[in-house]
Amino acid sequence: MSVRTLPLLFLNLGGEMLYILDQRLRAQNIPGDKARKDEWTEVDRKRVLHDIISTMFNRKFMEELFKPQELYSKKALRTVYDRLAHASIMRLNQASMDKLYDLMTMAFKHQVLLCPRPKDVLLVTFNHLDAIKGFIQDSPAILHQVEEIFRQLTETYGGLSAGEFQLIRQTLLTFFQDLHIRVSLFLKDKVQNSNGRFVLPVSGPVPWGTEVPGLIRMFDSKGKEVKKVEFKHGGNYVTAPKEGSFELYGDRVLKLGTNMYSVNRPVETHMSGASKNLAPRTQENIAPNPLAKEELNFLARLMGGMEIKKPSGPEPGFRLNLFTTDEEEEQAALTRPEELSYEVINIQATQDQQRNEELARIMGELEVTDQPRQSASKGDDLLAMMDGL
Repeated sequence: MSVRTLPLLFLNLGGEMLYILDQRLRAQNIPGDKARKDEWTEVDRKRVLHDIISTMFNRKFMEELFKPQELYSKKALRTVYDRLAHASIMRLNQASMDKLYDLMTMAFKHQVLLCPRPKDVLLVTFNHLDAIKGFIQDSPAILHQVEEIFRQLTETYGGLSAGEFQLIRQTLLTFFQDLHIRVSLFLKDKVQNSNGRFVLPVSGPVPWGTEVPGLIRMFDSKGKEVKKVEFKHGGNYVTAPKEGSFELYGDRVLKLGTNMYSVNRPVETHMSGASKNLAPRTQENIAPNPLAKEELNFLARLMGGMEIKKPSGPEPGFRLNLFTTDEEEEQAALTRPEELSYEVINIQATQDQQRNEELARIMGELEVTDQPRQSASKGDDLLAMMDGL
């Protein structure tokens, strides 16, 4: 497992989240002079995206994110995205948040699977960052935050070997291994089967620096080519035109990670039969987690750097529905398998607040039961501050 995977996972999933929210906010957009108090306007859309991006690229938050560390559970990361999605005036209920997270994870899983080279996961990340910069062109301060992370990515990953990138890719695929959620857009484009598994293409450009398959060369002991044998590979491959740019501004060439919602298309998610039968393999959501203390401490460090903005005034915030109707949203909440629902971890710090005043201010209520108090570990410093464990 690579300890440098978390920043790439977080940034790419965050990019997909912003694509989805932007598409849904545009779909529900009402002209400002006609909008009621509970309806979205273009100003609201920009405000939501700016608030989320500003929080997502918070300097302290990113410092914690880029520290070498192993990936934690899907539940722990889902908690971070739940907080991130609500870092503005927008509010999502449980069913819409579940759908949002499903779309995010399946989109990035598809991109990782289709990367021609392991190193190209960095180009996918840059595609997401390029699109994010487009959302905030009119905000120089937030744009500077994003460009700083771009430079940090280049510094952190620019010198890694092909083997290190392969380990990162393997770590990502292991994280996504049991997720087979059907997405209507993928099904319509015939890149996903009805069982939720993706279709790998047998055509298109080969990885940069490699040749189109179909020829075997044989060499003697002195390295001289002595024989050529051609074979039929059954695909329709072409040579890559050029390598994608890893610079701050440049042609990435690779299209993976660009906004697939730029054309307004309805997107639905459905549990595949395989996913419904994954209860034994997804028990982390309901069974005690041996890394619970470490995960809570990880979340505390990350959220300690996040500046959550609460709606000002008496308004509770605007509600965004990722379903076509409220009835569909309610039905999705009722029919979603329990083992695939991510109950958000809420944290309450009411003891020893002087030790971490910022943590006490940001965290919600912690509802964790039957957590064993064992010998000291790196998670104990968080637990010492909490009630109800």
